[in-house]
Amino acid sequence: MGTSRLEAFSDGVIAVIITIMVLELHAPAAPTTGAAAALVPSLLVYALSFIMVAIMWINHHHFFQHARRATPGLIWSNMFLLFWMSLVPFGTAWLGQHPTDPIPIAIYGATLAFCSSGFLLIQSALACQNREDERTLCLFARIRIKAFISTVLYLLAAPLPLWSPYPSLAIFVLIPAAYFWPDPKSEPAAAS
Repeated sequence: MGTSRLEAFSDGVIAVIITIMVLELHAPAAPTTGAAAALVPSLLVYALSFIMVAIMWINHHHFFQHARRATPGLIWSNMFLLFWMSLVPFGTAWLGQHPTDPIPIAIYGATLAFCSSGFLLIQSALACQNREDERTLCLFARIRIKAFISTVLYLLAAPLPLWSPYPSLAIFVLIPAAYFWPDPKSEPAAAS
């Protein structure tokens, strides 16, 4: 089976995720500067989450350029990723309302850790399909290292707010920089 239905389904789910995140933003309760200022944390977390979901979508697209078929392993790995991505709007809304509280930070960090592990699972399923392609396997090795480091940092961000919320918030801001541009070597080789 080809991957077009799986990719279309994923695109639809990711579009809904972004829509839900924006619907969680509410206008200020009063037409005052103070009321607008109270929304700044929610807007910043929304912007961060939007960028993260966009990066995940872009990298998902690049990953699926290496998919030869939709195997059960690839389908379930993708569903695992989409499940955790679907929780990003919940974590975004909660963190936006309580940006320095430990529990919302921990939930946000754990959700992103599971999203990263979803990419590791997809990469593993795709590596099985590309066993003979040395170039792709080298690419996946680089991706695996970056995804593993991200997963560990996100997991570390979960308990850190018990001492201070700021290292966790810094992790949430810094990790997307490592993913902002897909690896230029991620494009599949042109057919001869």
